[in-house]
Order: sequence, then structure tokens, then C-alpha cells
Amino acid sequence: MPKLYRSHVMICGGTGCTSSNSDKIAERFSEELKAKNLDNEVQIVRTGCFGLCEMGPVIVVYPEGVFYSRVKVEDVPEIVEEHLLKGRIVKRLVYGESIAEGEIKPLEDTKFYKTQKRIALRNCGVIDPENIEEYIAFDGYKALAKVLKEMTPQEVIDIVKASGLRGRGGGGFPTGLKWQFTHDAPGDEKYVVCNADEGDPGAFMDRSVLEGDPHSVLEAMTIAGYAVGAHQGYIYVRAEYPIAVKRLNVAIKQAREYGLLGKDIFGSGFDFDIEIRLGAGAFVCGEETALLNSIMGRRGEPRPRPPFPANSGVWNKPTLINNVETYANICPIILNGAEWFASIGTEKSKGTKVFALGGKINNTGLIEVPMGTTLREIIYDIGGGIPNGKKFKAAQTGGPSGGCIPAECLDTPIDYDSLISIGSMMGSGGLIVMDEDTCMVDIAKFFLEFTVDESCGKCPPCRIGTRRMLELLDKITSGRGEEGDIEKLETLAKSIKASALCGLGQTAPNPVLSTIRYFRHEYEAHIRDKKCPAGVCKSLISYYIEPDKCRGCAKPRCVAGCPVGAISGEPKKPHVIDQDKCIKCGACLDNCPFKAVVKR
Repeated sequence: MPKLYRSHVMICGGTGCTSSNSDKIAERFSEELKAKNLDNEVQIVRTGCFGLCEMGPVIVVYPEGVFYSRVKVEDVPEIVEEHLLKGRIVKRLVYGESIAEGEIKPLEDTKFYKTQKRIALRNCGVIDPENIEEYIAFDGYKALAKVLKEMTPQEVIDIVKASGLRGRGGGGFPTGLKWQFTHDAPGDEKYVVCNADEGDPGAFMDRSVLEGDPHSVLEAMTIAGYAVGAHQGYIYVRAEYPIAVKRLNVAIKQAREYGLLGKDIFGSGFDFDIEIRLGAGAFVCGEETALLNSIMGRRGEPRPRPPFPANSGVWNKPTLINNVETYANICPIILNGAEWFASIGTEKSKGTKVFALGGKINNTGLIEVPMGTTLREIIYDIGGGIPNGKKFKAAQTGGPSGGCIPAECLDTPIDYDSLISIGSMMGSGGLIVMDEDTCMVDIAKFFLEFTVDESCGKCPPCRIGTRRMLELLDKITSGRGEEGDIEKLETLAKSIKASALCGLGQTAPNPVLSTIRYFRHEYEAHIRDKKCPAGVCKSLISYYIEPDKCRGCAKPRCVAGCPVGAISGEPKKPHVIDQDKCIKCGACLDNCPFKAVVKR
């Protein structure tokens, strides 16, 4: 009989909280509980991501459901003494919105959580990802049992089709159709692949699922193997995700021990096993054909399609490939039915979408919302708005392949087709928020720099064309822009989109095209006025001291802080900045207590 505890301390063990010492917090809890003779009454559980990363390290104590945020190692003795021993909640550490008039309210009633619907993230922050029995207790492997005992492969594919689930890796291709194509492809040897090569800047959706609920992916891949006729699966995961890799290895070992991977699963006669393949950090390996090449030990380069992986994938055999989030939706669909899933979201974009919410936003973190939720709801309700009262300027979805969405599109529903119509795309789910201090030309340059660095170099449009675009952006942001440069960028972008070999190259111009579409005036200001309206591009800004505000301090901080001695002046008289010496580091602006330094 399993051991029973009166309290459970759920400590976030995701990468974000671990980087803020949640592992040391867990160790301190263990020490303190033993010292108080509570280790037989209180269980410590390292979970996956709770979502509210801004408030990490995060701890939830059950049965009360108290959400402690920004916990430090030195806070642990107080929580153990007051809460776990004496039953008194440590109110100073409770997440502010979850406590009102001294009463704790459920997390699902807070603004961050109440409009979310967690399907792919259903077990993250709820179970111990390294304990298969906890996964089983939350209906884990029940869908696999149902499929193997009650359904034919075609019936499985039909329910996935009817659910309307589309690929969550970026393209949005109907998942059921992809399964059908692989099922119908001739051949006795087939494979199932999970794309966990999450490379978009600011994206951590797949990583969080693997860290918090690895069995959900293993179970779904096994179901997919049964549906399409495959007996071997591969998870291609970034080597930069050590926690995810560790938990996947633990989960695979446990599943084999329980007979849920391997031979004759559930006595059905169906065999299926899974292996891990580590990626070496190449962004292009997120493209499915490059990923398949890498699994086979070849150089991670895309290849022309057709043939598509469903007909010729790993070792030229029919291969089904989906990403982590897509698989994470499969088991709930099998258990709850296609109609249940299809009732969530919009007409053409069913279900929910996980986003990594970052940038200039108060509540950075991991969220899951129904398709069709507007950008305004995500940013201002769930995200808590823009820090320091700044104005929202744009949001980038889809990473280097996506586009920038301006303020006038805040009420656009987030779904595949709506995003494409405004010049962006869903992508894998990174959502970067920008405020009024962001230069949109510089943002386009940032994403293009990333793409140029990550291009595999196989096709000239991507290898040469994106570099020419980056040269033009460098020219514009350094004050050397000329009339006609914007048009050159547009011409190059359209040519690359039409001729690049793979999705990486075809979508690389999107950040540039979307910023030109919505923020053309910023490009024109850089070119015609030699000014950066946001004051970001160093070559186009200058620092000045306003004489009427400068006090001529006896020991001026601006002078002391200038690394090149560009500021001079006499006591009690306005100081000046030598523009020839100034390196535009901004130290004077930060150091002046009287706000006398301005940036123009």
C-alpha cells in the first residue's frame, strides 16, 4: 500500500525555476522536514512548470493549495516551521493575487489562470514527472489501453481527424491527415518521430511538456505507432535541454519496466519502442526533413519535397513526424472524444495553443489558451500588461519565421488563418511582447541575424539572399540608408519566399515584411531623417545635457561614470558632452539624478 502523507510540497522543477535554485530549495526542505520530524508526514515533489515563471521559484502546498512565489532558500525554515508545523500560512510569500482579506483563493480564479484551459499542460505542475504511477493515477496509459483493446488503427485515425487537431509545430497541417497518409503508404517498416528540436528564440513550450509530463508524449507516440503501423519511435530533442532529456530517459525506462513499451503491449500483440536522439543545436534541424537526416547520422540539411516523410522518411521508410505539443493532445482526444476537442477553439483552429509569453510583459511564463483568444486578452488579462506603464507596440509570434503584430491588431483572434492574414504565423508558440521603446527595424535585423547564422547554406536564396537583406538592414540602422532600400528589401524578401528550399528560408523574410508593412515610417525615419524614433540604434542617437536642468554637481555622477571622459564642465555650471568622444553607452543618462541627460 502506498505511503500516505498529510501534506505535499510541490516544487517547480522546470528549467526556469531550477535556474533560480529550486533544486537547492528542495534540498533545504528535506533537511528542515527531517529536523522537525515531519519527513514521514510531508512529501516533497519536484514537478514540471506551473506556468507563472515570472514568480519563480514557485511552490504549492497541498491540501491548502497555497501558492508561494519567489521563494528563496532562506525562506524554507519559516515555511516548514509556520505552515507545515504550526498550520499558519506565511502570507508574505503568497502570490499576491491568490490571497484576499487573508483568505486563499484557488489559482484557477486568478487572472493569470482563469481564462486558460490546460490540455497539453494538464499534468505539468500536478504530478512528479519521474514517477510513472502518478501519471497512471491521472488516467495515464488509459488511452493506450483503450486503443489497443477496443479500436482498429483506422478508428484511431478517424477520431484524430474528426477532432480537427492541427500540427502545433508551426505549419498547422491537419494531424489526422498526416496519420492517414503514413498509414496508407506502402511498406512493412514504418517509423514514428517526435520533433522536440525547439529552437525559436524565447520558446520553451515543448521543453516544459517534456520536463513536466514526459509519459504523455510516450503514450501518444505509441498510439500513433499502432495507428500507422510502426514499431519504432524516435524523439529528437535538443541536447541543451538536460532536464527534459533526463526525465525522458527515466520515463522510457519506467514504461519498459511496466510493459507499456516493448513487446506485446497490454497483451495485444503490438510491439513498440522509443529511442532518444540528441540534436546538436542546429535551428534548421527543426525542419522535418533536416531532422530526419540528422536522426540517420547525416548532415542536418533539408531536402526537396516530395517525397514527403509520410512516404519516404527515416531510412527512406514511411515516417510520421509530429511535435511535442501535438502528441500531448492525443490522449485527451482519445479519452474525451473528437467532439469534445472540436468544441474548443474556432471553426478552423480547434483546441488550445500553448505559448511561451516573454519580452516586455509583467507575467512572463507558459500559458495555454483556447484557439481564438485575442492578443489583447493574452497580453492584458493573462500577461498583466506592459511593465512601467509603457505602451504596447507589437508582438512577435512564430519566432524568426513569424511576423510582428501591431497595436491595431490587438483584437485579432489567435488562430492559424487569422495570424497569416495579418502577416504573421502561429509557429511553435513563442510570443514576444514589445513596448514603445522597441525599434522595429532593429527587431527585424535581430531575427534576420539569427536566420543567417542558422542557415544550413544548401540553397542560394537562403544562404545568399538573407545575407543581402541583413546587409541592407545593417546599412539602414547604421545611418547609411538610402532611398530605394526599403523596396530592395521587399523585392529580395518576395524572391526568397518563392524560391528557398525549406520552410526556414521561405519564412525568413517574414519579420522584415511585417515590420515594413506596419512600421514603414520607422524605416523611413532611419533613412530620410537619420533618426531612430525609439532611440535604440546607436549610430542614429546622441546624448545631450539640457542646460536648464543641469545643476553642475560638485562631484558629478555623469563625469565619474563616463568611460571615455566625454563630459566636462565647471562646478555649478551646466556640463556638456563632447559628441566626438561619446561612445553612446548611455551611462550618463542612467547616472544623472536630475534627468538632465536626454537621448535624441
